[in-house]
Order: sequence, then C-alpha cells, then structure tokens
Amino acid sequence: MQTRKLDTQESTVKWFAARDARMRNIANASLYTDKQKTRAERMKLALEMVYAAKGVHINYRKTKIAVKVDGALVRRKGDLEQLEADWTKQGVIKSVSAQGVIYSFA
Repeated sequence: MQTRKLDTQESTVKWFAARDARMRNIANASLYTDKQKTRAERMKLALEMVYAAKGVHINYRKTKIAVKVDGALVRRKGDLEQLEADWTKQGVIKSVSAQGVIYSFA
C-alpha cells in the first residue's frame, strides 16, 4: 500500500479545530453519493476490528473521503495486511501522522 508520512502540527485551540472540522464535514458530506458513504462506513467498521484505537472517524473532504484511526495500535496484523492489499487495488492511500493513520479515497 502506498504510505505517506505527514508532518502536521496539532492545533493550539483543540475545541475550535474540532468544531470547525465537524461543520466542514457536515457541509462536504452532501458532495458524495450514498455508495461512497457506504464504502467509508464499511472501511470504518473493518478498521475498528483490526486496530485498537481511541476512535475511528470518517472525514468528508472536498475532493476525497478520509477515514482516520486515532491513536492506532495494530491488533490483528494479518487481517490488516489483507485489507490494505485489497484497498491498494481500489486506489486507497494510507497516510501516517502524529495524530493517527488516515486512509483516503476519491
């Protein structure tokens, strides 16, 4: 799987960043079809099974959908490798940052 390393900084005012992200997420969700939203939900459920994490969140962006695994710790390595192999064929990109692991697709 194609993996990118992100060097993103945490927000100094976390509650404002969370509120802003929530509002952008609501607005951008209307840009995607039900099929794309269902794909994101399925990815979220699969990631919850293979990672032990603080949370798994779907983020609807302007050009792509991202599924973030917050505080990712791999629980089932073999299953994760199989999922990532399938998702690579479908064009999913994996990004790793200090905040967690992000899987994104258009």
